[in-house]
Amino acid sequence: MRMSKLFSKTLREAPNGADTKGYEYLLRAGYIDQLASGIFSLLPLGFRSIRKISTIVREEMDALGAQEILMPVVNPGDIWKETGRFYSIDREMTRFKDRRDSDMCLAMTHEECCTDLGRNVIDSYKRLPLLVYQLQTKWRDDPRPRAGLIRVREFTMKDSYSFDRDQAGLEKVYKAHYDAYFRIYKRCGLPVVAVGSDSGMMGGKVSHEYMYLSPIGEDTIITCPSCGYTANRQVARFKKTYNKEELKEKELVSTPNAKTIEDLCKVLSIESERTAKAVFMVGTYINDKDGSEEERLIVGIVRGDMDVEENKLQNAARANSMRPAHEEEIIAGGMVPGFGSPIGCKEGTVVVVDDAVAESNNLVAGANKEGYHYLNTNYGRDYSGTVADISSAKDGYICPDCGQPLRSSKGVEVGNIFQLGTRYSEAMNCYYQDENGERKPVIMGSYGIGIGRLLACLCEEYNDEKGLKLPLAVAPYQVHLISLIKDAEVGERVYNELKNAGIEVLYDDRKETAGVKFADADLIGVPVRITIGARSFAEGKYEVKLRKEDSVNLCSLDSIVPDTQALLAKLIRE
Repeated sequence: MRMSKLFSKTLREAPNGADTKGYEYLLRAGYIDQLASGIFSLLPLGFRSIRKISTIVREEMDALGAQEILMPVVNPGDIWKETGRFYSIDREMTRFKDRRDSDMCLAMTHEECCTDLGRNVIDSYKRLPLLVYQLQTKWRDDPRPRAGLIRVREFTMKDSYSFDRDQAGLEKVYKAHYDAYFRIYKRCGLPVVAVGSDSGMMGGKVSHEYMYLSPIGEDTIITCPSCGYTANRQVARFKKTYNKEELKEKELVSTPNAKTIEDLCKVLSIESERTAKAVFMVGTYINDKDGSEEERLIVGIVRGDMDVEENKLQNAARANSMRPAHEEEIIAGGMVPGFGSPIGCKEGTVVVVDDAVAESNNLVAGANKEGYHYLNTNYGRDYSGTVADISSAKDGYICPDCGQPLRSSKGVEVGNIFQLGTRYSEAMNCYYQDENGERKPVIMGSYGIGIGRLLACLCEEYNDEKGLKLPLAVAPYQVHLISLIKDAEVGERVYNELKNAGIEVLYDDRKETAGVKFADADLIGVPVRITIGARSFAEGKYEVKLRKEDSVNLCSLDSIVPDTQALLAKLIRE
């Protein structure tokens, strides 16, 4: 491709809103163009990289025996109503009516659509197992798009779906995907870790996320350097200690102005682990049959030395969504902000108690009276509620498996796998008949990789102060050819020789200065740069430089094709 004909342009300055280096360089190098918030066009350079990533993904999926299909982006609402997700998913799902006044939606994911396919195809155990996949557009109306292709509203995903007759079959294909994903990321050049995760709206009991560890990530990853325990903070466990002693009588004490745990501990001269902290939220509960909504006050109780993990609290409260409660909502529930607890709260309040509180005795808690707390409160005697792990793991907490300190880091999710079980097959009547003629629900799994997000993370991983420096496997071209001599025929001849040998070449044939050409080459980040300069050409040589290195080597023009082929082969082996 000649750069004079390339459908893009490079930019010297970072555009407004480019909040990460990778995103900045994708824009400046002309890989992508923003149409609207969270919506991007892939320009030729970006599309070529996406195609290479897609090819790697397809090869690994095909190696698993998966069959490629393509399902519609527009789905009838009826199939989502069968599983209850048409109503239970919040405004991230875009719903609309067609001209026949039928409910429709834009697919965020394709479990319903694929289950519908499965029930039309699968009738007997003889048809199982089956595995299908697609690379298809998804739409999620994310309220906070950021970092370019990392968090968008419209995106391309590889999603595969497995159908098995039993749990053993699901575990086998789940493990196959688990390993295949590591191969995909390794081939692309992206370092990742697999972490235990929350299944969220997908359902099922077992799931893993693949995380690219980076300060730009929004997810917090909890790891144990000693034993390897790894989990998303949303579900991470840690070893807790309990304050066990004989129950004492509850006692009302004056605690003026002690609205925080810190102030309370100062007033009473106690440690924070001797207190019970109340966190007030409002949960939205959606009827999955008709979409009607109800809001209920949720009170999460953790020890004062811990914090509530909102994802755990939402799951334990079984709420579809959750937000912080307003002061008037807390008061309406019979509690007092700053001095609140579930003691004496009104009926209908959802109370969730962390296991560290439930297993500890005689904690100080709010008395629901301005300026007062209770000493010696105890779960089960003074108040009740659902007991669950709702506390948030932190750096330095104790590993639940080996007892060593945990560490935290930030990460970007680039893939996920789920054991769905019968969540969708039972809801949508996807059954098979076994050898004895008995009808049984198909056991399903779901497995996703965000293709654009993978490219975005590669751009975050491979860049410097000059621009991108992508690995050969995913770079839009293998060679960036620059000619600095006046005789245009020389550059054309070399370009054609390389191209005819099957080498992917981006040829800068523009009438620009050497400085501009070199700056754009560094910005675009093609792995190999070949330069034909006046001095080197007079000696029958050319300059070759790897984007990831500073050194420049002189080589003979007579052997430019075999030398380049050998260099590319070496880079592939690395």
